[in-house]
Amino acid sequence: MEGISVMVVDDHNLMRQGLRRILEESDMRVVAEAENGEQAVALSKEFETDVILMDIQMPIMDGIEATRIIKKSNKDATVVILTMHEEEQFLFEAIKAGAIGYLLKSRAPQELIQVIQAANDGLSLLQPSMASKLLNEFSNMNDRQNSKSSQLESLTSREKEVLSCIAKGMSNKEIAAQLFISDKTVKNHLSNIFHKLHVNDRTSAAVMALKEGLVD
Repeated sequence: MEGISVMVVDDHNLMRQGLRRILEESDMRVVAEAENGEQAVALSKEFETDVILMDIQMPIMDGIEATRIIKKSNKDATVVILTMHEEEQFLFEAIKAGAIGYLLKSRAPQELIQVIQAANDGLSLLQPSMASKLLNEFSNMNDRQNSKSSQLESLTSREKEVLSCIAKGMSNKEIAAQLFISDKTVKNHLSNIFHKLHVNDRTSAAVMALKEGLVD
């Protein structure tokens, strides 16, 4: 039985060679190497690999953008991010781009092997600190979503009608005619809507209405 095939993507040759040694000592096969995201995208079309081990910051094209492109052209591609960056923004962007794993270069080689094996089995294995950050972000996203829903619920039925008209691209005069109210009343409703939704313009209000399904 052949070992897991891996593409190693990193702009430092010494890092690629070190990773090759670690992987091959664990009976994995390094079938391709790339020194930037652009090369990784091209090689992903040329070689069939079980797992792509991807650095983030590289010249020409970074690893997150490369991951996004690779996943768009091949949804079954398996990408694990291996990086020195533990900032939350990199973790979140990598997961959004389609990476199944995220590991810091400071971790032990055996952890890398475990993450690659898990990824090859379709599992996401994150070190505790990374998993905690990801869970916190999802919790915050849920709080923000609930906050937006609560803001919409604070609108009166008439304000929701006006907001629906805004989302349909109607002018104040068209809204007034549609709802049989004066232009001044429309402006008053708009002022109240902007205040309750914490937005400053019609476009932002319309986007929120569309996202929350207020307009079919």
